[in-house]
Amino acid sequence: MAANLVKNLQEEVTCSLCLDYFQDPVIIIKCSHSFCRDCIGKHYKEVGTDVKCPHCMQIFQRKDLMAIRQLANMVEIIRKMGRETEEISEISRHIEMVKDAIRSREKDMDEINENLSQIKGVITEDFGAMKERLAQEEGEILRIIAQEQQTAQQKTEEIIGQLTSKLNKLAEIKTQMERGAHNSLLKQLNVEGEVCAGPRVTLNDDKIVAVTSAVEQFRKQLESILERDPRQLPSEFDSAKYQAAPKVQPGDLLAEISVASSCPEPADSSPDPVISSQFAPWAENVTFDLERIHHQLEVKAENRKVIVSLYPPRYKDSPNRFRISQVMCSQSFSSGFHYWEVITKDSAGWAVGIADRKIGSGERLGRTELSWCVEWTNGQLSAWHRNQKTPLKEGRPMRVGVFLNLPDKNLSFYSLAKEETHLHTFEINILEPVYPAFWMYGLDENGSLSINHIKKE
Repeated sequence: MAANLVKNLQEEVTCSLCLDYFQDPVIIIKCSHSFCRDCIGKHYKEVGTDVKCPHCMQIFQRKDLMAIRQLANMVEIIRKMGRETEEISEISRHIEMVKDAIRSREKDMDEINENLSQIKGVITEDFGAMKERLAQEEGEILRIIAQEQQTAQQKTEEIIGQLTSKLNKLAEIKTQMERGAHNSLLKQLNVEGEVCAGPRVTLNDDKIVAVTSAVEQFRKQLESILERDPRQLPSEFDSAKYQAAPKVQPGDLLAEISVASSCPEPADSSPDPVISSQFAPWAENVTFDLERIHHQLEVKAENRKVIVSLYPPRYKDSPNRFRISQVMCSQSFSSGFHYWEVITKDSAGWAVGIADRKIGSGERLGRTELSWCVEWTNGQLSAWHRNQKTPLKEGRPMRVGVFLNLPDKNLSFYSLAKEETHLHTFEINILEPVYPAFWMYGLDENGSLSINHIKKE
């Protein structure tokens, strides 16, 4: 309402010639129309002696112009009111913007609460299922133990019954012998004496060991999960990632009983066929460095296997830790001949090569002056150095051999299948030691790389 009033007043104090607020307003006495003094003065000069009012065309003379102080004062008042109205309008606009921001944040909070409520429901359901499953597993295992106990009890009772029968027979024979029937019963006594002890009752050790081993293994798995601090969530909690993550199951203990009593398998339980390499005399058994590894990668098998892990260990802080999915080995080389092999079949994308120790925590293998690699990504094998890509015609290698020839200053890569196939050779010139280095494609893939243990020929 106030804005409309100010707008109407602004129209009343606006000069029709310059369309702006009156400046030093004057009025034509004969017709009572008002203009800026300068505006009507210019009009007076342009039309000559017969001056007509721009509004009503009535003739007037310069002496018919008269200053209007009241109108000038009104102009200043209305001008000030206009500025205040504009400021109020601007403040109102900011108020609406703040309200919109508040409504947006409230909507975000509603969505967060809804997502968290859904997640809590899923977690409650999952834990309920796990509790039910654990109760079933416990009941089944206790049933197996009770069945074993019952079997042992039955066998023991049978043997005790047999021994009691034998005891009665022996007592009868003793009585008869005391009455003088020595010769006729002596042979029978010897025969009975051969079996009087009866078989020894024992538990099925394999089955009991299998059951207890399976339970112990599952207990350790639970302890490992529970040791992780649930408060260490990402700063930007993404419920979609939780929804997409695989649900943790308590594990089928009974399925493990058949294998739990056997010796644990090594990490490379199904090793690739051994390819006789010409470089085997220079084989190096390199291992991954826990200080030069991304925090979401985990090493296993005596630091010879690296995997992308949903629950990685808590590494200690290190300024050298990679911020990308990359890892280096602990061993370095500055002279001589060196050879190692990498199993790549379990990774959808990877890079294998060497790098100077000074490679940055965010610098990718093959993209720097002192790093070289072959890489498999997006269905393409290529060689990289100084951020320059060299496409290679060979297909995807399942196992890669790396031969570092420092006396001749070259680095060669080989695909190891039924035979060694040369992939690429770099000419290198280094002054500092270099380390075996590896890159893995992304952190949302459950891939792994393994360093093959090589026996020197």
